[in-house]
Order: sequence, then structure tokens, then C-alpha cells
Amino acid sequence: MYAGLQMFMEKLKQLINCTDNPLINYPEIIHEKHQFHLLHQDLGSMIQTLYIEEHQDLQEHEKFNDLKKRFIYAAEEAQYIFDLFLSAVHIKYNGYFRTSEKDIKPSLNFVNVRSSLKSVEEEFQSMRNDNMKLDSSPRTDRTLNQTAAAVPWNSPGSKKIPDDMMIVGIDDDAKLIKDKLMEDRRKLDVVSVVGMGGIGKTTLATKVFNDAYVKYHFHVRVWVTVSQTYDKRHVLTQILESICGQLDLRVATDSRLRELVHKQLIGNRYLIVIDDIWHIETWDDLKLFFPHDNNNGSRILLTSRLVEVARHANSDGLIHQLGYWNKEKSWEMLCKKVFHGNECPEWSIKPGMQIVENCKGLPLALVVIAGVLAKESLSEKFWVEIANRTGSYIVGDENGSIMESLALSFNHLPLHLRECFLYLGGYPEDYKFQVKRLVWLWVAEGFIQQAGNQSLEDIAEGCLMDLIDRNLLIVADRRKSNGGVRTCKMHDLVRELCMIKAKEEGFIITTKTQTLSSHFVNVTTTSYNPVRMFVDKDPNMVCFSYSSAHNLRSMLCFNDFRSLIDDIAKYFRSFVLLRVLDLHKCRLKDFPKGMQLLVHLRYLAIWNSSDGFPSSICKLWGLQTLICITDIMNGVVLPGNISDLVNLRHLLCYHPFSWNSIWKMCFILPSIEKPMNLQTLSRVELGDGVDFQTFFPAIKELRCKIYKKNDFKSFKYLEKLKLSTTYKLEHITLPTTLKTLTLANSRLPWSKMSIIQSLPNLLVLKLRDDAFVGSCWNTDEHKLPRLTFLRLECLDIKLWKADTTSFPFLKQLEIESCKGLEEIPLEIGEIPTLELIIINKCRPSVAESVRIIQQNQHDFGNYDLKIDIGHELPAWKTC
Repeated sequence: MYAGLQMFMEKLKQLINCTDNPLINYPEIIHEKHQFHLLHQDLGSMIQTLYIEEHQDLQEHEKFNDLKKRFIYAAEEAQYIFDLFLSAVHIKYNGYFRTSEKDIKPSLNFVNVRSSLKSVEEEFQSMRNDNMKLDSSPRTDRTLNQTAAAVPWNSPGSKKIPDDMMIVGIDDDAKLIKDKLMEDRRKLDVVSVVGMGGIGKTTLATKVFNDAYVKYHFHVRVWVTVSQTYDKRHVLTQILESICGQLDLRVATDSRLRELVHKQLIGNRYLIVIDDIWHIETWDDLKLFFPHDNNNGSRILLTSRLVEVARHANSDGLIHQLGYWNKEKSWEMLCKKVFHGNECPEWSIKPGMQIVENCKGLPLALVVIAGVLAKESLSEKFWVEIANRTGSYIVGDENGSIMESLALSFNHLPLHLRECFLYLGGYPEDYKFQVKRLVWLWVAEGFIQQAGNQSLEDIAEGCLMDLIDRNLLIVADRRKSNGGVRTCKMHDLVRELCMIKAKEEGFIITTKTQTLSSHFVNVTTTSYNPVRMFVDKDPNMVCFSYSSAHNLRSMLCFNDFRSLIDDIAKYFRSFVLLRVLDLHKCRLKDFPKGMQLLVHLRYLAIWNSSDGFPSSICKLWGLQTLICITDIMNGVVLPGNISDLVNLRHLLCYHPFSWNSIWKMCFILPSIEKPMNLQTLSRVELGDGVDFQTFFPAIKELRCKIYKKNDFKSFKYLEKLKLSTTYKLEHITLPTTLKTLTLANSRLPWSKMSIIQSLPNLLVLKLRDDAFVGSCWNTDEHKLPRLTFLRLECLDIKLWKADTTSFPFLKQLEIESCKGLEEIPLEIGEIPTLELIIINKCRPSVAESVRIIQQNQHDFGNYDLKIDIGHELPAWKTC
């Protein structure tokens, strides 16, 4: 895809122009620089022609799209040849093994590739010059004007609405929507219901639409189902026919139809249900049909899978997100559907609850399984069979309703999101994706396309949020500090769809009990077609010939596979084109010998139990992300030539048994040779000769232990800083760019809080382990105007003074193990934005002050403030 091509162009550019690349001085590289330059020119010219210049008259031509595909195919072949050449050169000068006749040889031949590129260019010029007028096939991912599919309520061919049995359990949702639709607000308002396919959006809208009070309240009710396709004339016609009955409107112009719709609605209090809307452009067109100046309480109810559409329709209106059903609600629906209100047999409860668990709260899945159960005579044996094979029954539904419904979401994905989505199909069931790591993986895989001044990581995070807004990913955990998404997961049925699509396109392979080599039998027909392997079952490793695995670009392991651990080093010469290698679950005694051969690696995560970091790894100049897990208590010493990793952006180290321990330092960097382009540097001790400003000018996130250097003010990009010290700080300077700050052991007096007060962008502040010392903190003197999250932990504070202006935008306050603190100031409760107070391991008097704060707020009618009181310390522990 185009994003991967951008990364290839950058690699070419580096080898042509870069002076600090370790490969640059090899004779073979110097000899072929001219070819690199010609290829870069050819590719750049075609990118400009096919992707950057606008050709509106050609965009929909089949041949134009075919030329793009041929260009990408040729570019992938060029990258394959180029990468093999670099690997051969790298192995020649850095390999531990004796060369043999089977080794790849340093040769480079772009003749066929450049011929293919020339052919594409000539055909494009011919097509443009002749202004060819060919029939075009619509591009469903971007175009809007497609076959009409808008239908009125209950008309023939309308979207099938599930039967009444599915309406069970949505009374609370229906009441919320009805109250919003009929509230005393004269202005036209838009209410939206969003959620994944099969979650019950249409069912909920149906219940509300047919409610007796809703019928009485609105003079006119209209139902329009839009779906992925939209035709204005058809929608106008169906609106009129749903109000006035069957009409002959064949000769009416579009403007006449709009006039008639407006005439039917003006002066009436109307409710328009627009079901299953997919496009912002569709809404922008539809909203023009409806009178906005009635001022009589008219309403529009939207249902959509896309939060973006709902947000665009009315950012201030109610956007009701439908979630998955809990077990109780799911069991109730299953029983009503199967037993028709009669009592369920005792024997059905155990397999029935397993069936409910397997449906994972998706109403449409429950309806399908309930239909299967209802068709058969009651039998415990049959129920147990269904419980054991629920997924296959759902996927194999004879009506195809579930997978067909979910497939619509995939078909609607824009091209730049498809690779990101398909990639997730290789992960194990119920896997929790850590947002930060997933973003780095997408960037390393080449899925993310550069746009403007945004970093690739920011663009990738935007893609992830887009998948969440499209209800293809579920938020699993949010950061307590700022509400951002920490982890996400995928519903089992969405994952099933993802795996089906990924395997159809040869995008991923997964291992179960087969040998790895068997997976490459069917994927080598195009030897440069990238393959990504996800290892969830212990594989039987067998020797590969070099050519059999050259298309393997990624290997991610999700368990501690002993056979893989023992043999992995034998296969690095077969996997020479690997870009991603994730072995963080595999406990290795040392860095495997031969890993330095993987010169194309962009992402490496490894569990290393040695206290040294081999300098040979620093020859992997393409590395962007390096994650090391180590159980060495004294830390892993980094080599001074770590700065040879000229593309490294993220360097992190963790202890396997204390992932959340912020202050356990795992990397030790005694010295460094030259500045690095790091954005993230986590858990590191820096030697006296390593100056922050000199060697890490681009750092955005830093987690480290400092000894003497404490001046961070000159950092231009630093947003997140976590500092621990081993001695009392006298002074510290911080950059105004900081958004998150964590301090520990610095033992600064509270008077020095003015340092933090001067940070205009600070949102999150965590003070731990005597970060500040002294019995009294007077926040009247140290206001933090933008702070939304404050955590105090293990401080010797006894008296805290504050008023409502100290933290005017504070949302969450956490206090833990502040054993001397007597109470929380009552003024804290008067902060209008405050949502949650959490305390743990504090005096009972602190807990009592929190209860008083909450009660005072209840007395003023504020029931939004929540409190969470954990363990209270007994009196003898607070002395």
C-alpha cells in the first residue's frame, strides 16, 4: 500500500544521502548508489503522477485503478529485490556463519522493475492524452453516489427488523431516548443511537418509533433506512409516500419533491428516523429537506455505526452508545425466545449460560442461536452441543445475517484503515491491545501514511480511534489520569470476520499445531508478497530454505514457546526480511546469536535475562522501536554505540514482574557517542557524561533517574516526564510543553511548587515518595489552572489548604498512603468539574472528610461526584 511505499522511499533516500548509516561504507552499497538514485527518481515520478496530481476525469476509470495496482506491485517487487540485496551485504560483513552456495548473494537487478514502471507510465500518458472514457466501477470506500436504497417504514424490501423477542431488555435505553425526544425544547434537535452491527440500534429505534406516547406527541412520523447507499430522489419519494400513501411522482423534479416534503412537514411537530446512516455527506444533504424553523419540538433520530457521523449531525445533542448486554439480560432474552415465557428446565441453565457467554452480549448473535434452539425439541444433549460449538453455529447461520451485517462495516472501511484492521485478526481471542504498542507496530509495518506535520504515531492513534468510533474495536481500559484509551479489544465475531478477510487476502497466517513450513507452501507464488505470522500455539520448527521464508515480514509470539526459544537463532538467516519480531513472552537466556542479521527490523521486543546488551544489535539501523524485558535486578547496560540506531524512536525497558513499577530502572546508559532521534525513553539511568539536551533533543516522553543534571527547560517537545532522584534536589527547571509530570524522591519544599505552577499546559500531576516535603501545603499560593488529575502518594503532608480556584478544572483526585494527612479540604468538593475522589491507606478522618464533601454536594443537588474509599489505616499505623 501507499504508506509502505512512503517508508521504502525514505529508506532509499537515507542510503543515498545519509552519512551515519552503518551500511553506507560497504563497497557493494557505494557501487550501487546510482541505481538507488534512479529507482528513487522513477518511483517518485510515478507517485507524483498517480497519487499527488489530481486527475478527476480519470479517478473512476478501471484502467486508472489497474495502473495503480500494477505500480504498487512493481514497487513491492523493487523493495523485495532491494531488501534482499541489503540483507546479503549485511550478512557478508556481519554474519557469524560460513557462507555457502545457498546463501543469498549481493546482487541487484532493477531492469525488469524499471521496465514495468516505464510501461505503467506510458500507458497512463496514453490514457490521459486520449482522455479515455471507459466505464468505471464505483469505489465503495470513498464514493457516495451509488444505487438508491432508502425505504419507508415497513415498505416492501425494507431493512428486516428482528421480531419482538429481541426487544426485551432495552426499556431503560428506550426511556432515555423517548425523554430526550419529547423534552421541552422548541428548537429542532438531533438524537443519535450508535453501536456495532447487530447491537440493536434499529430495534431500539423501532421500539421508540412505535411507542404510544411518541405517536401521540408527534403529528408526523417518518422512517427512512439509508444504509451504505444513498440516492436523494429515492429518499424524497419514500418520505412523501410514507406520509401520504402511494403517489405517482415519476415526473416530478427533484426540486418539486423537496418542495412537497417541506410542505408536508412545515408547521407539524415531526419525528424523522434516519436508520443506518454511514456518510457525513449523506447527512449534510438530508438535513436540507427538513424545516429547521418550526420551533415546535420536532426531532430527528439517527442510527449509525459511526460515532463520527452522529457527532457531525449534532455535536451538542445526545449520542447514545449501545453497549453489549450483560449475562442476566442475555439469559432473559434467550429464555423468552426459546421457552415463550414458560419456566426453563433445570438442565438447560448450565449449557444455556455457556451459550450466553459465547455470544459475548451481542443481541443479534443471541437471536440467531435462540432460533436454532427453538427449532429443535428440548434436549440437554443438543444444548450442550450448541454450547460447545456456539461460534460455528453463529458463523454458519443459514441466513448469513450476522457475518453479512458485520461485513458491511469492513466494506465501508477506507483503504488506509483496512490494513490496520486486518492486522488485528492474527491476535489471540480476547486479547487486550495496548494502544501505545499497537500504534508502534502499525508504524513499523508501514501501514501509516505521513500527512502534514503530524507524527506517524499521532496519525496511527487517530486510525485506532477511528476504528473505535466505527465500533470495530471496544475500549477495554482508560487511563485514569486523562481518560485516554489505554487498552482495547475486539468482539469475538468481529475478530472472526477480521480473520476471514485477512486470510482471504493472504494478509496474515496463524500457527496452531502445524509446522511453520507448511504455512509457506501457498504464499510463495509471489515471493515478494509480505506475510505476517502470529504464533499462538507452540509450533514445530523445521528448517527453511532461504527462499521459502523471504516473504515473512513479521513474527509475533504470544506464549513462552520452548521449541521456538531453543531453535529461533537457526532461522534468522531464513527470515532476513523480517520487519517485526515480538518475542517478549519468550524467556531467552541471552540475545540469540545471529539476530544482528535482521537488518530490516523496525520493531523488536525481547525478553533478555543477561545483564549485557550486545553492541552488534546496534547494527540494525532500521529499528524504530526496541523493547527489552529483563529480570536482571541491576539492570541491562546499554552499549555506547546505541546511537548507531539512527531511526530509533522508542527505547523502553521493563521488569517482567513489575510492569507497573515506574521507578525500577532497567537500562543503564553510561555513555553515548552522538545525539539520537528518540521520542520515548523509559526506565533508564544515565551516566554523568550523558547530557539530556545534547543527546535527546527530540524527546517527548522521558522516564528516568537523575543524579546531578536537573535542567529540562530547553526541551522543545517534552510532554510526559517521570523523574526519580537519589538525593534531595535543590532546584529543577521544567519545560512549558509538559502535560504530564510525575516526581518521586526529590524532597523539594512545598514552596518550590511555584516551579510546577508555572507550567501552562500541565494536565496530570503525580507526586510520590516525598517528592515534596513539609507538613503543610497551601494551594491558595500555588494554583494549577489546567490540571485535571492530581495524585498524592506517600507524602508526609499533614495539613492541606485549598480553595475552589486552586484547581478550577480538576476532574479526579487520588490520595494513597499519606498517613499523616488529617483531612481533605471541603473546598475541593466545590470544584464544579470534579467527578471522582479516590483515597486508600489514609486516616479515618480523611475518609470522613470525603464523605462530608459528597454529602454537601448531594445537598446542593450534585449527584455526579463519586467517591471510592479503600482501606482505612488503623490509629496505631498513623502515629
